[in-house]
Amino acid sequence: MTSSNVLVTGGAGYIGSHMILALRDAGRPVVVLDDLSTGLAAAVPAGVPLVRGCVGDADLVTSIARTYRVGAIVHFAGSIVVPDSVADPMAYYLNNTVRSRELISAAVAVGVRNFVFSSTAAVYGEASAEPLGEDTPLAPVSPYGASKLMTERMLADAGLAYGLRYAALRYFNVAGADPLGRAGQSGGRATHLIKLAAQAAVGLRAGLDCFGDDYPTRDGTCVRDYIHVSDLVQAHMLALGHLEGGGPNLVANCGYGFGASVREVIGAMKRASGVDFPVRPAPRRAGDPAALVADATRLRETLGWVARHDDLDGIVASALAWERRLAETRRPAFTAAMGHA
Repeated sequence: MTSSNVLVTGGAGYIGSHMILALRDAGRPVVVLDDLSTGLAAAVPAGVPLVRGCVGDADLVTSIARTYRVGAIVHFAGSIVVPDSVADPMAYYLNNTVRSRELISAAVAVGVRNFVFSSTAAVYGEASAEPLGEDTPLAPVSPYGASKLMTERMLADAGLAYGLRYAALRYFNVAGADPLGRAGQSGGRATHLIKLAAQAAVGLRAGLDCFGDDYPTRDGTCVRDYIHVSDLVQAHMLALGHLEGGGPNLVANCGYGFGASVREVIGAMKRASGVDFPVRPAPRRAGDPAALVADATRLRETLGWVARHDDLDGIVASALAWERRLAETRRPAFTAAMGHA
């Protein structure tokens, strides 16, 4: 594998910080670009250059690429909260689409040939197929999903016009923490179910909201394909190697092929923690499909990807272990910020 620098955008965030660990474990030099709007500088390991700035700043991206001799970009930076995208769609089109356009344009201009993009299963919208293959019609129901799909299309066009090699990995639901305890989901604002459940289990929340119990699923709650962050990062490593080895452009789902309901996740967290925290019924959230489960055949067959952490109880346990670690250092500030919620 080439030893050129890899630019990781959003590397101070949850998935990006795990990607940095994987790259360093593989002996790859890394540089991070993050505006720290949601990421934490402390999540970037010592010795890894961190440039604070916006991915939409083409001059800055060009300078980084030249200074560090960047040969590939792995693009995680972006906004990810579906309800927020419904409430403020223009902010999502700016951050996820417009700024990605500037990043891609700068990559092409400076000669960076390989680009791995953090996409999402939200591009499928409320598709009824289960599991969802990459050829499922794309019909996002949220501005978040639409903003990511637009970036996929820009990459496809840039590939045709300029020879950019790209992989767009469509995540399902990412959870868990580094098995060695080096990283986890540390952002101040939690929105994902397993993270929220872990906070309830360690006493940082008085309980947990269950958004909707009348979906057409096995227990009435939403079903999602939860993929451990380490397995997801391994997919990125394989995709990067695929592109650098001359492989064709790739769009691939990242998931396990089976889902867990909200109630099943809550049950797993209660088992792992031994805490019977309160669960409150709440209305459905705008833009939430009933079920999203991946067909990851393409990922396995094209890249040789093998899941190593595809057990809900294990995913939940790793998330809980990280949350317990955070709780001891954050409890006073968190409790004050949440108003004892």
